[in-house]
Amino acid sequence: MQLHVPPGDFAGYIFDLDGTLIDSMPVHYRAWDAALRQAGLRERLDEDFFYSLGGVPTRRVAELLAEHHRLKIDPDQMFHVKEAIFTEMLPKVALIEPVVAIARQVARTRPVSVASGGPLAIVRRSLELAGLATLFPVIVSSDDVVQGKPAPDMFLLAAKRMGVRPERCLVFEDAEPGVQGALAAGMAVVHVPSRQLKAA
Repeated sequence: MQLHVPPGDFAGYIFDLDGTLIDSMPVHYRAWDAALRQAGLRERLDEDFFYSLGGVPTRRVAELLAEHHRLKIDPDQMFHVKEAIFTEMLPKVALIEPVVAIARQVARTRPVSVASGGPLAIVRRSLELAGLATLFPVIVSSDDVVQGKPAPDMFLLAAKRMGVRPERCLVFEDAEPGVQGALAAGMAVVHVPSRQLKAA
């Protein structure tokens, strides 16, 4: 994996979680597929559409996937079903080592944080199982903001909690909604290669 890190004296670092620190997007896909089949999905979950939603809050993903596949669902109920399935699969998720190595290196001298579109409980559990919980003292999740990615709110809140001005933050993101949100926050971004970005 080649990461193009821009030059600069960054004062804080913000990392997306799924598809950036941990290789969990395929697991999310399988969990959504299983959950939506319980709701009547008869075809294969549209993988390209799913990956285009990287970073979008989970309840909104439920609404968009149901709309895309013309299913009638209760987004809150689907949220709980999907997250329960995903939690069962979590121990199988591997680290994305090149990004984790950067996080560990910069955390020695600079504040670091996670900004994830997932719910806080799942984000914390994911970090614990990945052995990364102690690395990130600041966590911002979809539970902390009204507008998730691609809005800049999550990144601005992470910068505030780290005590760093937004323009001095560097963000690591794999999906387009997160990239858009980071840029809207006035931050520099490192694109982490993922299925979705490679296909674009």
